Amino acid sequence: MSIQTAGRMRNVRRSFVREMLKAAARPEVISFAGGLPNPKFIPVKEIGEAIQQTLAEIGPAALQYCASEGHPLLRQWIADQYVAAGLAVSVEQIVVTTGSQQGFDLLAKVLLEPGDRVVVEDPTYIAAIQSLGLYEPQWSPVPLDEEGIRMDGLRAALAENANLLLCIPNFQNPTGISYSASRRKEVAALVRDSSAVLIEDDPYGLLRFEGPSLPPIARGAPQRSVLFGSFSKVIAPGLRLGWLCAPMELMDRIIIAKQALDLCSENLGQWVMHRLVSGRFLERHLPAVRNAYGRQCAAMIEAVGRYLPDVRCTRPEGGMFLWLTLPEGLSSMRLFELAIEKGVAFVPGQAFYTCGGGERTLRLNFSNCEEDRIDEGIRRMAAALDRMRGGHVPR
Repeated sequence: MSIQTAGRMRNVRRSFVREMLKAAARPEVISFAGGLPNPKFIPVKEIGEAIQQTLAEIGPAALQYCASEGHPLLRQWIADQYVAAGLAVSVEQIVVTTGSQQGFDLLAKVLLEPGDRVVVEDPTYIAAIQSLGLYEPQWSPVPLDEEGIRMDGLRAALAENANLLLCIPNFQNPTGISYSASRRKEVAALVRDSSAVLIEDDPYGLLRFEGPSLPPIARGAPQRSVLFGSFSKVIAPGLRLGWLCAPMELMDRIIIAKQALDLCSENLGQWVMHRLVSGRFLERHLPAVRNAYGRQCAAMIEAVGRYLPDVRCTRPEGGMFLWLTLPEGLSSMRLFELAIEKGVAFVPGQAFYTCGGGERTLRLNFSNCEEDRIDEGIRRMAAALDRMRGGHVPR
C-alpha cells in the first residue's frame, strides 16, 4: 500500500538552486549557481580560536540547550545594530534562528492560513517561495523596476487584504537591485495603512561596496514589520545562524512556534558568534570582503559586456548577484542545458517566479569565483549561447 502524504506537499517544489548545485558539483564546472560567499573569506582560524576559547571558559554550558529566543548577549548585539540604524528595538524583540530562512517558516506558522494572500517581488527569493508555499498561500507577485517593487502593483495587491508582504530591499535576490530611499518611504506608508505584515529580509546589507547605505523600510512602519538578518553571507553559512526582529505583540507566538520546531538554535555557535562580533571582528573583516566582491562584480559585468553584448545585465551596488535578460526568443533553461555541457552553471530565472514567467532571465553569483574564473565562465556561457543560436560569438 502506498503512503499518502499531506496535501500541502503537492505544489511545493524542490529547491531549484539545490538541484542546480548538484549538476554543478563536478570540479571542472565553473559555478555561478549558488549564493555562496567566497571561501577565502570564511574565517576558519578565527572561528577555531573562538570555539577553543569558548569551551575553555564556558565548558559544558556552551553545549547545553539555551533559551528558545537565543543567547541574550548575541541578541543584545543584534538589537544594538538596529538602534544604530534608527529603529527603537529592544532585546526582547530578537529571536535567533537556524539561518534566516527559518524565519519564513516561523512567520508563516504564526500568520498564515491556507488561501491567505502573500505579496512578493516578481521575481523573488527561491527559499521564501518554498518555505511560505508549504502553508498554501495565494501569491500576489508584483514586478520590480530599477527603484524596487513597483508602487502601482503593490498598491493593488495590498488592497486585496494581503496578510504578508516580502521585500528584499538591499541587493535583492535574485536581481541585485536596491530600493531607492524614496521607494522605501512609499512602501512603508502603504504598509502602515494595510492589513499586511512586512517581512524585510536583509541578508546582504553589510555587503555594500558602492554607494551610501539606506535606512530599512521598517523604520517607517515599525509596528507592522518583521526584519530578518543573517550571519551566513558575512561570516559562515555553515554555522546556520540568523535572526528575526518582530513587534512585541507577535513575540509570544513566534517563540511558541520556535519551541515546537527545534527548541533552540545551536548554542555553541551563538557563543562563538557573540565572541566574534563583540570583539569587533566584522569591522576588520568586512572591508576586505566588500573590496573583493566589488572587483568580482565589476569583472562579471565587464565579461558580460564583452562576451554577451546583446544580453541585459543589472549593475548592483553590493550583494552577490547579477540578473541577466536574454534577447527575445531565447530560453535560459535551454541555455543552462548547453552551458553545463560547456562546464559552467547558473540558475535559470523561472525558478524565482511564483506564477510563471522569466523564461529569458537568469541569475549569476559573482561572490564565489575569482576574476579569472569569472571571465572563463562567461566565455563558456557565450559559447553555449552561440551554439543555441547557431552563430558566432567573440572569443
